[in-house]
Amino acid sequence: MQSNTLQGVKSQFYLDLEERYNAHNYSSMPVVINKALGVYMWDVEGKKYYDFLSGYSAVNQGHCHPRIIETLIEQAQKLTLTSRAFHSEALGEYAQFVTALFGYDKVLPMNTGVEAVETAIKLTRKWGYEVKGIEKNKAKIIVCENNFHGRTGAVISFSTDPDSTKNFGPFMPGFEIIPFNNLEALAKALTDKNVAGFLVEPIQGEAGVIVAADNYLQKAKQYCADANVLFIADEIQTGLCRTGKMLCCDHEEVRPDILILGKALSGGTLPVSAVLADDEIMLTIKPGEHGSTYGGNPLACKVAITALKVLQEENMAQNAEVLGIIFRSGLQQIDSKHIKEIRGKGLFNAIELVHINKEAAWKFCLELKENGMLAKPTHGNKIRFSPPLVINEKELKECIDIIEESIKILD
Repeated sequence: MQSNTLQGVKSQFYLDLEERYNAHNYSSMPVVINKALGVYMWDVEGKKYYDFLSGYSAVNQGHCHPRIIETLIEQAQKLTLTSRAFHSEALGEYAQFVTALFGYDKVLPMNTGVEAVETAIKLTRKWGYEVKGIEKNKAKIIVCENNFHGRTGAVISFSTDPDSTKNFGPFMPGFEIIPFNNLEALAKALTDKNVAGFLVEPIQGEAGVIVAADNYLQKAKQYCADANVLFIADEIQTGLCRTGKMLCCDHEEVRPDILILGKALSGGTLPVSAVLADDEIMLTIKPGEHGSTYGGNPLACKVAITALKVLQEENMAQNAEVLGIIFRSGLQQIDSKHIKEIRGKGLFNAIELVHINKEAAWKFCLELKENGMLAKPTHGNKIRFSPPLVINEKELKECIDIIEESIKILD
């Protein structure tokens, strides 16, 4: 058996490799993972952890779900990529499955979440010019403060996070930023006849799991419909059973005009994203006007079908709904002066800390790590808690105990 000193050296070896050869565009937790299964991850020394980030909700189905991995291996040995220059049997099968599941006429398959957001932006503008009749190059899209939709040049153009924008300009025009969860601001912005769409996260994840008021999404959708404006839901992180429904919008029975999906669409095995809309919107984009070499590849299509079936057939939305209530209740019972607020929906939750030390959230997460649980701060004093949706009540309560014990480090 290796000594603790040797084990520490082993982790440090890999941390040093990244520091030396990898770009410094992430501030990662000092843990080196080499295996994961279900709700657990193991580091290179063999220490076992509960995963409470789930790859930012990419592994809702749990790490290395056997059905998803079986599909991945089977298809990888048969056909992985044709490009869209040729057809594949998998794409038609996937398109039929995913459009039927979510109730849309068409799907436009992409790879990463931000690619899907970029696709939705282009689609909205195209619809704005060709269907709504907005004057050329005047189309606007309304977005919300403290949004996070990715980090491409177009998407950071409407970010309010200085880390996303500092020294990355000039930025793309055509966006109006309003406060999140503010219907009055939305109504005012919608009076502009050049507005083509309203892009919103049902819950602002990166901002610290900011949950909108009841009926906000429903009323926002109606405001958009009345103004002939597309309601675009970024459900990349909130969708696919994370909040206790297949989509977070389902809590208010809202059907977005454009639905953006990603992350758990592959169960964490490879980048898969999708944009769904009806024909009036989707068919404004013609051949040659948008695409992706890997978008809709056979491997992704087959994996996505299985990933979605796993969510449905293993009742992961119901599990998230029930355990989310238990989790928030358990957090509420923790007696700590450092917890300012607890918020969330389903198994998408966060605590906001109050502490004189600006590094308190990082220190807390390091202590969680020492006690066998991995989470990460967002925006300073907020910590997201998003375990894989295969977690059970016993495991969840163990994690509540870990949180209760770990937060004492801040006393």
